[in-house]
Amino acid sequence: MSDTTTLDNRGSLDRFLNLFTEVRSGESAQALALALNIFLILTAYYILKPVREALILATEGGAELKSYVSAGQVVLFLFLVPLYGWLASRFPRRQLISRVTLFFVACLGVFYALAVGGAPIGVVFFLWIGIFNMMVPAQFWAFANDLYNARDGERLFVIVAFGASAGAVFGSALTGRLIEPLGVYPLLLLSGAILLASLGVTLWVDSHARVRGSESKGAAGEASPGAASAATPTPADQTLGDEGAFRVLFRSRYLVLIALLMLFLNWVNTTGEYILGRTVVEAAEAAVAQSAGAVDESSFIARFYADFFAVVNVLGLLLQLFVVSRVLKYLGLGVAILILPLIALGGYAIAAFLPVLAIIRWVKTAENATDYSLNNTVRQALFLPCSREEKYKAKQAIDTLFVRAGDVLSAALVFLGTVWLSFSTQQFALVNIALVVVWLALAFWIGREYRRRVGSGGVPSPDEAR
Repeated sequence: MSDTTTLDNRGSLDRFLNLFTEVRSGESAQALALALNIFLILTAYYILKPVREALILATEGGAELKSYVSAGQVVLFLFLVPLYGWLASRFPRRQLISRVTLFFVACLGVFYALAVGGAPIGVVFFLWIGIFNMMVPAQFWAFANDLYNARDGERLFVIVAFGASAGAVFGSALTGRLIEPLGVYPLLLLSGAILLASLGVTLWVDSHARVRGSESKGAAGEASPGAASAATPTPADQTLGDEGAFRVLFRSRYLVLIALLMLFLNWVNTTGEYILGRTVVEAAEAAVAQSAGAVDESSFIARFYADFFAVVNVLGLLLQLFVVSRVLKYLGLGVAILILPLIALGGYAIAAFLPVLAIIRWVKTAENATDYSLNNTVRQALFLPCSREEKYKAKQAIDTLFVRAGDVLSAALVFLGTVWLSFSTQQFALVNIALVVVWLALAFWIGREYRRRVGSGGVPSPDEAR
């Protein structure tokens, strides 16, 4: 069936979604289900975040401990990523996703029982939620990548990624309303129930993809990626190779570049969060001094961040709905991947010369809103022209270990800059500029490699993915 015929046969839902990205006949149900899937996962996570803070700050003794525990997550991922790769080598995707999700749900039940019993679980829960927040979304995006080729994924990931943005906003708003009537610990059980619902959506999408694949095979003689009838063995029914996750990652230049991109992206972003936080504290102290104590420092900071996050979330949602698909369609992914580092480069250059709160606030607003919308869609789409083994195994390593490594490098930079070198805000901004230059070079190289992979026929075999 030609693209023109497919567009002509679109239903009302397909035509409505076409306001945001190009949607063809019959594509709406699966794309919206995937959006709901990641919406539920992110809602569950944002419900758990206040529980994490309550346990480690109130129960375990302070903000300093959070920094040390965050570094510990990197060490854990050195063991967990190979473990996930081992599981992916032994279970087909349906069983793999089910087992991993049910494990995290069961953990929430155990944490609830321990918390109600008064056990000191703050550190363990902080480590656990850091693992959950990295591994479960990475697993979801591997599944989404498994369902689409590069051309279709670039179009439809715009809808799927909107589910992630909406889940973060909804989860935060919902938690604020539920803490008082429910208390802190019951939120663990609520989050577990939402995760179970997300698994139900995953299983439906998997079955739907198989049915559509069977219909496509009957009509065109071949199945779409990751889908076929239940009676016909397909790649989705098969386990992956026996190679470990890190070996799959490091044998591919393309994947190594993506890993380094994620490291530098997170290094810059986390350092930028420190720059913003430092500037907010200085502004709060100045406001308290000027008002002779009439302004409360904590209230000043809380109001600032409430307004800041609200603007970032709304702007991110608008960009996701109305801008991302147009950028990908008219400029292509190779250009889209350059936009965030260019925004960061210009923003930190301005901040280095004008380190005032109003400037730094809008630098971080533009950076974060673009990161949560355009860049999130782009970095997930980078795995579309990859083998299934790369999507499930290497993506876990990249989205967990290398992202967290960026946090650790930022913490080390802040420690070095504050304790030994006495950096000013301007000097931290200058360091970020240098880091962004490296990030920009990596993004340019990855864009070129992506186009090469897509142009050579899409998904490479494991032996060709180098």
